[in-house]
Amino acid sequence: MFENLRERIEKAVKNLKGKGRITEINIASTVKEIRNALITADVHYKIAKEVTNSIKKKALGRDILTNVSPGQLFTKIVSEELALMMGEKQVSINIHAKPCIILLAGLQGAGKTTLAAKLGLYFKEKSKKVLLASCDVYRPAAIDQLYTLAQDIDITVFQTTEKKPLKIAKDAVAYAKENGFHMMILDTAGRLAVDQKMMQEIQEIKKKIQPTETLLALDAMTGQDAVNIAKSFDEYLQFDGVILTKMDGDARGGAALTLRYVVDKPIKMISHGEKVQDLDIFHPDRMAKRILGMDDIVSLVEKSQAVYDEKEAKKILKKVYKNTLDFNDFYSQIQKIKKLGGAQKLMNFVPGIKKNLQTNEDINFTLQPFEVIIQSMTPKERENPSLLDAVRKRRIANGSGQSLQMINQLITYKDRMKKIIKNKKMLQQELTKI
Repeated sequence: MFENLRERIEKAVKNLKGKGRITEINIASTVKEIRNALITADVHYKIAKEVTNSIKKKALGRDILTNVSPGQLFTKIVSEELALMMGEKQVSINIHAKPCIILLAGLQGAGKTTLAAKLGLYFKEKSKKVLLASCDVYRPAAIDQLYTLAQDIDITVFQTTEKKPLKIAKDAVAYAKENGFHMMILDTAGRLAVDQKMMQEIQEIKKKIQPTETLLALDAMTGQDAVNIAKSFDEYLQFDGVILTKMDGDARGGAALTLRYVVDKPIKMISHGEKVQDLDIFHPDRMAKRILGMDDIVSLVEKSQAVYDEKEAKKILKKVYKNTLDFNDFYSQIQKIKKLGGAQKLMNFVPGIKKNLQTNEDINFTLQPFEVIIQSMTPKERENPSLLDAVRKRRIANGSGQSLQMINQLITYKDRMKKIIKNKKMLQQELTKI
């Protein structure tokens, strides 16, 4: 979403390269370019001006440290200011009540139903017993959609024949309490802020069920309009925070940048894909770094820890040293990368890697063909890579629909991975290349 903003800010900061110090003269054009970049990203002119004036003031008042260039210092100041604009500190969803009741509100098409399932999975993976419920009686098949999503992730959905939204909400809360659920996530009908009747309906639901958290689902693709939508909903609901949906789109991102600044409501999470796993906590400081093309290693490590465990890592390392790493192990690693959102999404956390890759194919490094090739092998071939002679390779190529060149590439990657893990010096060299 922030690709264009990132490129424009990087270009602006390049003006400071080679400068001995930051002066009002040499940062004038840089600040102007950043202001224009923010406006292009759908940030209101007044806010863009306030933020860049603050950046300029802080930059001129900051001493240049030894071994830190003016460009590096200026980038740090911009990062701090962007983080401040987005809320500075991460604000969590309050889950201390039992049951914790989360009420989701938002416009039609904001992605609330999918978001309800994503939240359900997120809390289920934190060992919470989750109940999903829908009081959207207006949209055809809305309840069926929630039920289908919940089935795929094995989460309970509150079942009822009731047609009145308020009664459904009250019954769902009672059911959650009676059956020991830790969390209840209530999906509501999409509504327009100008529809007074519908807004009063959700206002009444909130009043009667007293949710732990009322969260507004906001489509990031709506840009600066999202700020006005948030203001309208807050008049009726006094919601606790925002979850930005569709953050994987190509919108300009003004909502993420200015929502906290204008409405004074924290962005608590971001949804960035169609899969139920595509939901993350929103960290203003980390998002600021990613906007500026700085590595977000902390988020990458956190995502990795969610799918990798220490025992498995030790097992892989042991097999490497015994020279018994096989295609079953390689296949397992591919599945882990897919769980993390795929190689393409992982690269978003380390923007510097993308600069050294020529194409999207390089970024994806052909994981899908590798997966199909391994699936076309016999169990013995997976366990004993040395069995792969020319005849077997041709059979696998025919079975997988892949070329012999791709099969040889897979073998090369496996051997390279084994060498990298085994040789710490080589690992350091690979990281240096990146």
